[in-house]
Amino acid sequence: MSPDAARAHPESYLPIQPSELHGLYFEDLFVGQTAAFSKTLTEVDVTLFAGISGDTNPLHLSEEFASQTMFGGRIAHGMLTGSLISTLIGTRLPGPGCAYMGQTLRFNAPVRLGDTVNTRATITALHPEKARAEMDTVCLVGDEVVIEGTALVKVPVRNPQD
Repeated sequence: MSPDAARAHPESYLPIQPSELHGLYFEDLFVGQTAAFSKTLTEVDVTLFAGISGDTNPLHLSEEFASQTMFGGRIAHGMLTGSLISTLIGTRLPGPGCAYMGQTLRFNAPVRLGDTVNTRATITALHPEKARAEMDTVCLVGDEVVIEGTALVKVPVRNPQD
């Protein structure tokens, strides 16, 4: 970094501290709090997920095979779509520092390559004795609910020694 750059933007060039990356603390949460995340699932997403997970079901990878199924064409992996809930919880609400403890998923409709999945999580209950949050989770394509469920998340407390 040049001295001129450091003088022009001194805060921008300081090392990033772990506290800057931290998400919300349990004390910041309230019932009814919500957050959303949106992603369009692409050919690359499905191919990479197949490679990472080992799920090479031709329903996801072969148009020729998938066109002969009840879906009439390729669909994204259900767990790829469900993983967007993890993205939302781990990056937005409560965000970095929380730990996923459980998730139920109900798969209601297929997601096709090119679909934009809108994911929402809403806090439904807080358990201060264990610093846990329960959340309703949903994935939608347009106004169609493709996945719904509930999540249980362990959330860091601001002052654990208190």
